[in-house]
Amino acid sequence: MSLTTALAYARHGIPVLPVHTPDPGGACSCDRGARCAHIGKHPRLRHGLTEASTDEDLITIWWSHWPEANVGLRTGVVMDVADVDSAEGWHGLRHLLGDDIPPGPAVRTGRGGRHLWFLPTGFGNRVRLLPGLDWRGAGGYVLAPPSRHASGLDYRWIRRPSIPLPAGPPPLLELIKGPGFPPASRRVIHPDRYAEAALAAETSRMAWAEPGTRNDTLNRAAFALGRLVGAGLLDAQSVRSELTTAARRAGLGHAEIRGTLRSGLTAGIRQPFEGRSRDAA
Repeated sequence: MSLTTALAYARHGIPVLPVHTPDPGGACSCDRGARCAHIGKHPRLRHGLTEASTDEDLITIWWSHWPEANVGLRTGVVMDVADVDSAEGWHGLRHLLGDDIPPGPAVRTGRGGRHLWFLPTGFGNRVRLLPGLDWRGAGGYVLAPPSRHASGLDYRWIRRPSIPLPAGPPPLLELIKGPGFPPASRRVIHPDRYAEAALAAETSRMAWAEPGTRNDTLNRAAFALGRLVGAGLLDAQSVRSELTTAARRAGLGHAEIRGTLRSGLTAGIRQPFEGRSRDAA
């Protein structure tokens, strides 16, 4: 059933990836088993999200290897997703929108939350827009029905995507967009959120870089993220790991990746990002 569903998503243009699955006892199918910190929620593919595909032959091969795999869908291509993972998040979203929740596709998650599908916004992932509310956009993914949660419950449709995707309501888009970044000293109200979104966006851009632009894309990404490393907003090793994986996916070789990353990160770290909060401005 998962293969049939994965192929159906792919035919609608949504890149698919196989995800680890919880067993009947609640342990993850990965090597860490019950010790896994993300049971049934992390990709089975070596390069993770960057390998998500709509190629039906490739998807069939994946599910022939892992017939029980959960179905992951890359966001930011066909849809973005509001990830409501608690009652507090649902109440916060309703309050933000004045109880006017758009009647678009919606999923009941395995832990009783909701995934609300919207037209792509172009924004990356956002964590804790409100307590219990995240946003999955460019560079993100979500589990989709009929995936299974560690609780033993399945992801199920509340409203199927046969209905049109709504645009994000303006109050929600403003929250996702966050503050502007004008020059000089009045920058960044939420630097941690901005850094996470920047990492997701630069990694995605690198993974899908066209031939002839890949080295320059990697250098620019390393420099931009290096500035955030220099400001203490990102970890250098995490940036190297994420960009290395994306660059390999794009087709760059090991020596080229290593040299370009070293050069770009070093230059960026020497010019740290100087954003401040509104309170500090």
